Amino acid sequence: MSKFNLQLNFFAVAIALLSFIACESNESKKTENQWPSIMKSKSIAEEGFIYGLPLVMNYAVMYDYCINKNSGQFKAPLNQLKNMPNVYTWKDTAVVTPNSDTPYSLGFMDLRTEPIVISVPAIEESRYYSIQLEDANGFNFGYIGSRTTGNDAGSYMIAGPDWKGEKPEGINKIFNSSAQFSLLIIRTQLFGPEDIDNVIKIQEGYKLQALSSFLNTDAPAAAPEINFPVINKDLVKKNFFEYLDFVMQYAPAGPEEKEIREKLLKIGVGPGKEFDFKDLPDEHKAEILLGMKAGDDKIKKFIAEKSTKINGWQLSSYFGDRTFFNGDWILRAAGAKAGIYGNDAIEAAYPMIKNLENGEVIDCSKHNYTLTFKEGEVPPVNAFWSITMYDGKSQFLIKNPINRYLINSPMLPELKKGKDGSVTIYIQKDSPGKDKESNWLPAPNGPVYMVMRLYWPKTEAPSILPIGKGSWNPTEVVKTN
Repeated sequence: MSKFNLQLNFFAVAIALLSFIACESNESKKTENQWPSIMKSKSIAEEGFIYGLPLVMNYAVMYDYCINKNSGQFKAPLNQLKNMPNVYTWKDTAVVTPNSDTPYSLGFMDLRTEPIVISVPAIEESRYYSIQLEDANGFNFGYIGSRTTGNDAGSYMIAGPDWKGEKPEGINKIFNSSAQFSLLIIRTQLFGPEDIDNVIKIQEGYKLQALSSFLNTDAPAAAPEINFPVINKDLVKKNFFEYLDFVMQYAPAGPEEKEIREKLLKIGVGPGKEFDFKDLPDEHKAEILLGMKAGDDKIKKFIAEKSTKINGWQLSSYFGDRTFFNGDWILRAAGAKAGIYGNDAIEAAYPMIKNLENGEVIDCSKHNYTLTFKEGEVPPVNAFWSITMYDGKSQFLIKNPINRYLINSPMLPELKKGKDGSVTIYIQKDSPGKDKESNWLPAPNGPVYMVMRLYWPKTEAPSILPIGKGSWNPTEVVKTN
């Protein structure tokens, strides 16, 4: 998820604005005929925030990763692939709850001029890899990889919403994005630190190029240059709807978006519009801020209440394609806020935990904890599983003395086992001792947030899918002192 997780502390500001307004200003009279009532405009801002959150968050990441070369998180320009020959560490802060057990390759794509082709090499059958295709709307519109297309070499085309044509020669399959900007995320399994050179060799075989380059034909005329607006965590708070104006012009509305976009137009928000928060009358600023705050609170409540809780773990399915969401904007927003760019459940499941089964916050400044897998009860997956530790406040990875951010299934041979074959993981801020350090998952000096990643989860018993209804349950975290 983007670091722009929009902790909206606007309530006090909005109340101050409302109390300051004693009478209508001349400026507000100019807009009173066009602007909805106070409650109506607040409601529209609330719905619009929920609808637009994934689009704005995606733009924030895209800006840091491929537009702003001075962001400190810059990866590569648009339409270029960036291979990262390492896993994410505590130093990576553009995205929260990052995966730290599969080196990433990623590329943001501008599909306005022509389609983009991703070519992949043959990969050994024992190694899992996946290419997730997600557009600016937050829809996972396709998958390439072990589960879906296999590990053979191939070339796949990603086309924008305006492209029409037949499948070109040499292309295995066409994937259609609902937006002009899209992202592909490649996850290549790493078996251990000594395996990194093998992963790098595979990454070198991934190739991203324009369709004309792939076909060796003349390129079409370039699309108009875009003046990408600067975005950061301060600007996004008050300029949220200005960014939504910008991104919507590159994301044509689907049938299920007609109603929400018509509502947004009533407060001046729409594709290519120029919503300007700073020029609004004070009472309208307050309505927008209160609406955004209400939307943010509603998303948090949805995440807390709409998941299945088993042994303290929250299990949910927040990610999918346009059909999966079917206009359920709060479900889409919940996924973005919980961890943007998550996979469909059939590709990867993500049990998350912050609290014990009794509701008590897991806090390693006060207690130590353990998690034990009995023999034969590790997560049932076709690929691999991991448990990653994050700071409970920031959701970033934890700086620690052994540079360990997770424990995963490739590490099982090195983990110490009990006499009964069980594996106990020690969750604490300090080392449990050299004799137990192989099983130590370093924790922050405070609240804990842990995420299981279950890649290619099994559907047969013991099963993870359907989410929350499978026959396998995540193991309870236990307080030990």
